[in-house]
Amino acid sequence: MTARPVPPRPLTVGFDLDMTLIDSRPGIRACYLALSERTGTYVDADLAVTRLGPPLADELVHWFPAEQVKAVGDLYRAMYPEIAVAPTPALPGAREAVAAVRRAGGRAIVVTAKHEPNARLHLEHLGIEPDAVIGGLWAERKAEALRAWGAEVYVGDHVGDVRGARAAGALSVAVATGPCGEAELREAGADVVLADLTEFPHWLADRIARSPAGDASVSAGIPSGGDGYREDDDERVSPRA
Repeated sequence: MTARPVPPRPLTVGFDLDMTLIDSRPGIRACYLALSERTGTYVDADLAVTRLGPPLADELVHWFPAEQVKAVGDLYRAMYPEIAVAPTPALPGAREAVAAVRRAGGRAIVVTAKHEPNARLHLEHLGIEPDAVIGGLWAERKAEALRAWGAEVYVGDHVGDVRGARAAGALSVAVATGPCGEAELREAGADVVLADLTEFPHWLADRIARSPAGDASVSAGIPSGGDGYREDDDERVSPRA
């Protein structure tokens, strides 16, 4: 009996959220100011929004005693939907980047360190509809979701996103729209560095056009190097059937 050929999986591209798809600085700044007023503890909100990316607790420990961080983090997350969602815009090219993956027949997922319900609120508010949203994962732990969904590409703005992509064996596409500059992203091991997401649809289309299969599939060789673009834990990460 002749074995039937196994069709390739569709291309799956993961995106970070804060400072990759959305400019979360206005909303997070407002939430930190409200948190400071609510707790009576000074938080330099302008400084905090210059180092977005890592988990909330990593920032709160600069302002609150370690034993208070969990409780204060819970308060921040509870305040967040009312304060931080509405002022937060999509970054240029965000909608078009997700649409480009879909147009190529692929899947777009969001993998973020942000509290997942709040991440979903941002995307719903902005009308961005990925195939999945997985929150609460930072740096190398992002690889859990990327591997579970079979992501070949992960797009992010932080060196932690580069580390997550590399841990998952995915191509690291970095955008210089967050706290990390192009040189720092390259030094961390990004395979591709784009100025912002407005460049992503063209990069993806060119990548697919130059692939052996000419389509958005695993067999199209998406994870391999060379692109011409300045290139010098659990059930919640499981893909839906």
